[in-house]
Order: sequence, then structure tokens, then C-alpha cells
Amino acid sequence: MKHITFSLLILTVWANAAQAACYADYKAKRDGPLRLHYGVAAIDGDCAVDAAADALLDRLSADDWQLLTVLGVFDDAGLEERKESAGDYYLRY
Repeated sequence: MKHITFSLLILTVWANAAQAACYADYKAKRDGPLRLHYGVAAIDGDCAVDAAADALLDRLSADDWQLLTVLGVFDDAGLEERKESAGDYYLRY
């Protein structure tokens, strides 16, 4: 019974880790006239800057925004502190 309980615990921890939230903060621009914005976006899959950039390129370009840079990736712990700075672009893309 102890082995089954331990195995279930390990599977639960592994499943939660696999579903850990990932977010990226980024800067984008739009020309004519020039507009800039800072935003925060949820990222699916690999929680890495390159993966976030790939995901954001399509999302932003759909609204004529051009990704300038991904500043970093982070988990839930860094989400709330960026909310005010991102304003309308908090979890928009």
C-alpha cells in the first residue's frame, strides 16, 4: 500500500509540474504612427524565451503589432507584480 501511495504522490507532483503556468513579458511596436507597448502573455509549452518569442510573433502580428523583444519568462509568482505596468496588454495576447 505504501508503494501505491508513494507512486500516486509522484504522479501528482509530476502532473502539476508539467502543467505549471508560464508567462512572458515583452515589448512590441506598431508603425504609422509609432506606438509601443509592454505586455504580459501566457505561454503554452516550453517555458523559454525562444518559445515565448515564437508564440508571440503570430499573436501580435494578427493585430499588426511587431514583437521587439521578450524580456523574460516567469511563473505565477511574477504575474501580479507586472499587472499594473502591462495595463491593457496584461494577458491580452
